[in-house]
Amino acid sequence: MDGGNQTRISDFLLLGISESPEQQQVLFWMFLSMYLVTVVGNVLIILAISFDPRLHTPMYFFLANLSFTDLFFVTNTIPKMLVNLQSQNKAISYAGCMTQLYFLVSLVTLDNLILATMAYDRYVAICCPLHYVTAMSPGLCILLLTLCWSLSLLYGLTLTLFMTKVTFCGSRKIHYIFCEMNVLLRLACSNTQIIHILQITTGIFIFLTPFGFMMISYIRIIRTILQIPSASSKYKAFSTCASHLAVVSLFYGTLCMVYLQPLQSYSMKDSVATVMYAVVTPMMNPFIYSLRNKDMHGALGRLLLGKAFQKVTRGNFGD
Repeated sequence: MDGGNQTRISDFLLLGISESPEQQQVLFWMFLSMYLVTVVGNVLIILAISFDPRLHTPMYFFLANLSFTDLFFVTNTIPKMLVNLQSQNKAISYAGCMTQLYFLVSLVTLDNLILATMAYDRYVAICCPLHYVTAMSPGLCILLLTLCWSLSLLYGLTLTLFMTKVTFCGSRKIHYIFCEMNVLLRLACSNTQIIHILQITTGIFIFLTPFGFMMISYIRIIRTILQIPSASSKYKAFSTCASHLAVVSLFYGTLCMVYLQPLQSYSMKDSVATVMYAVVTPMMNPFIYSLRNKDMHGALGRLLLGKAFQKVTRGNFGD
C-alpha cells in the first residue's frame, strides 16, 4: 500500500454487506460477538473431547475435527471482515484473496466430508452395534479423516489454481464479506467456461456423493430404529442422531441458499444467506451438539468446574 486510502491495481476491494458507516458499526459489534462465541464454543468442544477419556470414541473424534474445521473457517474470513468494517481502506491483495478462497473451498469441503463420515459412524453404531468396535477401529477412523483432509486440500488447491488463470479487469469491487469464487467470477473478463465446468463436475462428486451417502445411511438408520420394540430404546437411538441431522440440515440448507442461484444475480438476500452459512452455522454447531448431549454436558462441566462439578454431581445423584 502507498497510503491509507490508496490501493494497487491488482488489489480487490471487499465492500461487505453495507457501505453505511452507521450500519458498519452495528455489523462490526454483531460479527465480533458472533466470532467470539464461535471461537469459545468450538474451543471448549475440542478441549472437552481431548481431556475427557469418556469421549475418546469415534463419534467425538470426528466432532472434535468438525469443531476445529469450523474454528479455522471463521478465522479465515471474519477477522479480515472486522478490520474492513473499522477501516476506510477495504483492500485485499490478490494473493490474500486467493489464499482466503483456497481455505474457504477446502474447509467447506472438509465440513461436508466429515459430516458424511459422522453419518457412517452413526449407521454402524445403530445398524451394526455388535460390530461397532471392530468396524470403527482407531486405524479406520484416522484413515477416513486423512482421506477427508487430503481430498479437501486437493480440491481447494485445484479450484484456486484454475482461478489464478482468470483475468480480472474493470471494477474490482467485491460486494461480499469475503473472496468467494462465484462472486470473483462475476468480475472476470476472460473466458470462465472451463472453470464453470470444473466446478459442476467436481462439485457433483465432492458434495452430492457424500450427501447421497448420508441420505442412504439415515434411511437405513430410521428403518432400524422403527424395528426396535422398546419406545425408550427408540428414543435413545434417535437422540444420538438428532444433533448430527440438525447440523447437516443447517449446513446444506444454507449452502443451497447461497449457491443454487444464477451466477449474475446478487441481492441482500444473498448476503443474509452467506452470513448464515459462513458465520451462524459454525457458531451454532457447538450448541447443537452439546444442548441435549449428557456426555458432553458432563465433559464441559468437568473441564470448566473440575472437582466442584464432581461434588455437585455426587450430591445430586449419590456415589
